[in-house]
Amino acid sequence: MQLNIRHQTKYIYSAPSSYTIQQLHLTPRTELHQHIAQWSIVAAGHRHAYTDAYGNQSHTLTITEPHLEVNILASGIVNVRSPDAGRITNAEPWSPLIFTIPTQLTESSAEIQTFAKRSLPREQSASSRELLYLAEQIRNAVTYQTGSTVVTTTANDALLMGRGVCQDHAHLFLACCHVMGVPARYVSGYIDPESSDHAESHAWVDVWAQDHDYHGWISIDVTHVRLMTDSYCRLAIGRDYDTAAPVRGIRRGGGIETLTVSVQVTPQ
Repeated sequence: MQLNIRHQTKYIYSAPSSYTIQQLHLTPRTELHQHIAQWSIVAAGHRHAYTDAYGNQSHTLTITEPHLEVNILASGIVNVRSPDAGRITNAEPWSPLIFTIPTQLTESSAEIQTFAKRSLPREQSASSRELLYLAEQIRNAVTYQTGSTVVTTTANDALLMGRGVCQDHAHLFLACCHVMGVPARYVSGYIDPESSDHAESHAWVDVWAQDHDYHGWISIDVTHVRLMTDSYCRLAIGRDYDTAAPVRGIRRGGGIETLTVSVQVTPQ
């Protein structure tokens, strides 16, 4: 499938900002099942391209002149095919065990430990079926509700509130896997919304499955309780939202900030 993607992020300030620096994960990953046909990023300021520690194609955007807005437009066409049974078989230089370490957003609690041990039967080993069951339990425990959380909401916060969005589902899944010693990582990207009411900018997880015929990463959309298909475009992987967010940064000055994000994903 070809996905035609247009992602615009716009910050408007009530007073001039003298300096902005943003980390951009806005270039789709090149993987065995995913290839860029055409892609561009348009933004004022200086962009420095680099590959981060997780193999994500990244940019640092800096604006050093006084400015009242930051407008970033990423767009293009990506060819995607469905991984067999959600299996991500790209060669990687690191051990999956680096994705067993909790972060501030995915740290454990007594409630998460109880939930994880009830939802995953075995430590350090889980089949695809068992991992999809964990996703189902999380989706039942944390109702999807747009605007119910913010980017600093932790996995435990979402579990206690019983509501959240896709990044909260992903964080709670990671936290449960870490409790049980199962490698799992955060994925940011896009999804063809089809008939769904969820946003086209999306978050899900890769998790290390141990099936009778396969030991390796599978990609699970926790919010929709399903394996990744060709409706998904992967931007970045990381330990959590903070390390894989499409746009994240700081500014000096600027007064009150207004943020608008517009994402369109159209299959061709």
